[in-house]
Amino acid sequence: MRMIIIAIFVHLPVYSMKNTSIYAFVLALWCVNLQAAAASGPYAIRGDEPANTLIVTATRAPIPASSVPATITVIDGEAIRQQLSIANSLSDILGTLLPSFSPSRQKLTSSGETLRARKPLYLIDGVPQSNPLRDGARSANTIDPMMIERVEVIHGASAIQGMGASGGIINIVTRSAGMGASHEINAGVSVAPTDPSDSAGYDGGYLWSHGGETYELVLGGHFRESGLYFDGKGNAIGVDTTQGDTMDAGSRDFFGKLTYQLNDEQQLRLMANHYRIESNGDYVTVPGDRAAGIQATSVEGEPEGDPAENEVTTASLEFKDQNLLAGDLSWQFFLQEFSALYGGGHFGTFQDPAFGDDIFDQSRNDSSKWGFRITQNWLRVGDLPVDITAGFDYLQDTTYQELAQTGRKWVPETRFENRAPYLQARYMHNGLTLSAGLRHEHGELQVDDFTTLYAYNSAFVKGGDPSFDELLTNVGAVYAIAPGWRAFVSYSEAFSMPDVGRVLRGIDQPNLQVDSFLNLQPVITENREAGVEYLGENLRVSASYYESRSDLGYRLSPNADGIYEVNREKTEISGLELDARYAVNADAGIGLMYSNTDGDFDSDGDGSVDTPLTGANMTPERVNLYWTQQWSDRVSSRLQWSKLFDHTKLSGADAINNFDGYDTLDLTVGIKTPTAGDFTIGIENLLDEYYFTWYAQTAGNDARNFTGRGRTVTLNWRYQW
Repeated sequence: MRMIIIAIFVHLPVYSMKNTSIYAFVLALWCVNLQAAAASGPYAIRGDEPANTLIVTATRAPIPASSVPATITVIDGEAIRQQLSIANSLSDILGTLLPSFSPSRQKLTSSGETLRARKPLYLIDGVPQSNPLRDGARSANTIDPMMIERVEVIHGASAIQGMGASGGIINIVTRSAGMGASHEINAGVSVAPTDPSDSAGYDGGYLWSHGGETYELVLGGHFRESGLYFDGKGNAIGVDTTQGDTMDAGSRDFFGKLTYQLNDEQQLRLMANHYRIESNGDYVTVPGDRAAGIQATSVEGEPEGDPAENEVTTASLEFKDQNLLAGDLSWQFFLQEFSALYGGGHFGTFQDPAFGDDIFDQSRNDSSKWGFRITQNWLRVGDLPVDITAGFDYLQDTTYQELAQTGRKWVPETRFENRAPYLQARYMHNGLTLSAGLRHEHGELQVDDFTTLYAYNSAFVKGGDPSFDELLTNVGAVYAIAPGWRAFVSYSEAFSMPDVGRVLRGIDQPNLQVDSFLNLQPVITENREAGVEYLGENLRVSASYYESRSDLGYRLSPNADGIYEVNREKTEISGLELDARYAVNADAGIGLMYSNTDGDFDSDGDGSVDTPLTGANMTPERVNLYWTQQWSDRVSSRLQWSKLFDHTKLSGADAINNFDGYDTLDLTVGIKTPTAGDFTIGIENLLDEYYFTWYAQTAGNDARNFTGRGRTVTLNWRYQW
């Protein structure tokens, strides 16, 4: 069996496979087989469903997760609520439960938070949250976690959900109703023992649902107020007044979803969510010193300008027909209104003599998008073991970025239209699944004539309407080697835009023409992956090795003001993931998650990668261990340890961006009562470890030399009736 798996992997097309990674992967497979031989006893994963029957909606086809030639992770509602006792954002949760996801920055921004060292595509019930024209880096903060039923993650580049999934897909599935009426109240409070007064945060919410024979209705609201964060030495952590922060901030979320059954075969579903998070503006940053190892801190004060905020409205209307043209139709209309205000400064980029001397300004990014997605599934076509999925996606996005205090356009109003027909076929028989698909991406960009800011030489740029056509392919194979075992190989491509806004706003050469500007070309990411999974009675193990390449990639690097600009260069990334879970007995379980990613880019344009990627574009090597225990019918616990390893590949002037690893320990305890509801007590950073965050060490500056949260205690209460 081991030889079959290794042979499949070796014959997968590769281009920069590292020998050490091959050995690590083969060793992992060997260990999996040895451990599996001793497996016995009952074990269930990912909620109450075994993995071979779990249907993942992010695939857009009703096929078991075990038939998908990719690594898939599903985080259920119980796991989300458990992690919320030691975290307060989706980024924190993903950073803990997905080793190949970057450690959370613990800030409002998601810039630098990647999946397999590339940007993932965030969806809410299939509605894209990422902004293709000007990435506002707030995609992980568009819904409150309390409104989430589960999160489906497809690792690796994929085009099945459209543009932007170069690192993978993170599909957020919202809450749904059961039969009858149901009420749910949530409340919580958190403090840092170092300073209970200034650190105090609290939240509360209510969710009502009702399900009947013909309809389901869910309505809810949730608010959060966060206090100041403190590190392991009791210092107030620096507030990010520019990108925005989740500390010293308040958020509100209002959610509704109606599902109406028209008849036995047709259904309508309407979903709407409005989310807003805003900094309170009670603190200002005292910059640190990266070279000297001095952290940035916060002191009371009123930042200049308006506090940073994020306001997002997401809505969709979906029609389903289970018997149209002998198949199953889903037709979804959607829209999203996105507005992100950033803190400001007296940056050189914002200066212009026409507006005075030493100008303070701040930027606002506004994006409005709408579209529709048609998916038609035919199962067992002609009574053969063949399924076909076909469809058509349309997206229209209008985006601009302005300097809010002076009304100057930093990024001109830009309109993007994307049309994408696609076809996917699957053959499933006798434990073998073969899949192949095509997706044609046609994009049109429309930009009027504009003039860049004074700092970019007030360059006049002639507008235009360039278009792009890309044919994306994917092929994959999954084989059930033996009971409980599956192995897969795959090749897939993804399509994304290189943050057009950053490209346009940074033009400093006169008389350029949008139609011929090279940096507007799309990013095509090629992903190759091989993996093996074992699901036994009490053991579940998966291991995968992947490589992704972009011939004309996308890398961010800061200018003198710390404002990130786009570099179009060849990039190559490879990595190994391992996930093992073992049920010691009916009440106890242990788990291990490991990820090691390596990435380089072409710094001199000679066609060969030669320089390591930094933390703005990478994820560190890490291992997560955890122990879960059901002490009684009413008391349970989870102890989790996260270790981030050193990353010291940079030299010379870049050596300041090397990473000194750290580890943290978290504890959460759940208590169920017969009449008073459920309580969860969580302690983040149990040992009060003092550390600088991954991003601060590898991509920060003096003003963002942030330390991580120290020991924080959270008490959550949930009552249902």
